[in-house]
Amino acid sequence: MEHVYLGIVAMVISLGLILFAGKPSIRPTKFQALWEGYLRFVRNMLLENAGQEGLRYTPFIASIGLFVFFSNLLGMVPGLEAPTANVNTNLALALCVFLLYNFEGFRLHGIGYLKHFMGPNPYLAPVFFLIEIISHLARPITLTLRLFANMKGGALLLLVLVSLVIKNPFTMAVSPLLLLFIIAIKFLAIFIQSYIFMILSVVYLSGAVSHEGH
Repeated sequence: MEHVYLGIVAMVISLGLILFAGKPSIRPTKFQALWEGYLRFVRNMLLENAGQEGLRYTPFIASIGLFVFFSNLLGMVPGLEAPTANVNTNLALALCVFLLYNFEGFRLHGIGYLKHFMGPNPYLAPVFFLIEIISHLARPITLTLRLFANMKGGALLLLVLVSLVIKNPFTMAVSPLLLLFIIAIKFLAIFIQSYIFMILSVVYLSGAVSHEGH
């Protein structure tokens, strides 16, 4: 149950920071400018992949990005494990993405959304349909395992490296620098994994809502 409680903590942190930013103003504070920059980043990501239609999903993608980022970040606190290092948390997120993009596909294209699964050749449509169905069912699994493996493996690697630095007398003289380097690498991994989850969610949404794909 620890991952559930820490997931709630990540949500509270995300919501608290958003509320702290306050309403948009003519002269935004540095903190407000930071959040506005994040939202512009998410909007540009959606525009580039899904066009104007994709902008409606800005709150969803922005929320997922914040939750994954702060969940990953909690793993940096000694004694805590990132909620995203638990497969159940990641599966719940992946299923939200899976259900949303398929729901939006049917909402926007109706039964014609199924043509997306049938490929360009009508004679091979049954084969393509089966392959596409398997491919789409695998998406929440790959989203789940990719984030889980990277965060769980990263946490174990960080623990091993820190233990080696602390216990090895030959590295004690430079241990502060090594520890800073290890922590910097971990922070980089946190950003990268958050971005990967966001961009894959955007790509899946784009494939479902794009008119060109149907």
